[in-house]
Parts: sequence; structure tokens; C-alpha cells
Amino acid sequence: MSEALKEHVLSILNNHKVGTLATIRNDQPFSRFMMFFHEELVLYTATNKETHKAEDIEQNPHVHILLRKEDSWNSPYVEIEAEATVEETKALKEKFWNEQLKEWIDSPEDPNYLLLQLTPKKIYYYEKLGSKAQVL
Repeated sequence: MSEALKEHVLSILNNHKVGTLATIRNDQPFSRFMMFFHEELVLYTATNKETHKAEDIEQNPHVHILLRKEDSWNSPYVEIEAEATVEETKALKEKFWNEQLKEWIDSPEDPNYLLLQLTPKKIYYYEKLGSKAQVL
């Protein structure tokens, strides 16, 4: 693994928290904006257990994530193919909890708080639109 490429990817993960998460439902893709957190290259996102995405992931854990570094068409971005699993660790749920989640989840102790761990299978890094992907 190229350390320089890993640093480019981590720069995007560190500086851009909102992106899209795509799941599969009835053989069709469904995307939605999500807030992402990470530890190294493993991503986490919070959701409510009562959402369609939770059902989608239960049926098919393969997801796709899209994050861009800045709000410019020519800024670097990543596409991530990942496998989603439910993370039940109280410490991680508390670590990734923030007030912005209150619209969907009352608190870190909310029984409907579902923390998804998204383990990358492939990460495609693009320096800009139209550039060739570098694969991590």
C-alpha cells in the first residue's frame, strides 16, 4: 500500500464528513447523504434501527460510499466499496455520537442507535474529475 496514497485518502476522510451511502434494496441501488466518521481507513456512520438502510444492510451488507474533499468539481474524491456490519461497542457509540444526530437518535444510549462499521474492500482515489483512479 502506498503511504502517499493512504495519506491522500485520509486527508479526505479527515476533512469531509458528509457523503453518500448506497445500499441495495430489491436489486435496486438507494443512496442517501450520511455523516461519516473514521478510525484510520475504517468508516462509521450512525443511523436509526428503524430505517430502510438498516433493513437493506441486513439483506446485503455490500455498500458504496462517495466522499469529496471540497465543494469544487475539481477537488479530490474517493469511492469506497465496503462491507457494513453493526458495531455494538459502547465506547465507539459514544465516541461517534454528536448533537447533529439528535434529529434521528436521541442520545448515545438510545436503543434505536445503530452504529455501522464500514470496512473498505477497495478505495478508489481520484485527484480530480476525469482522472484515472488510484486503488488502495
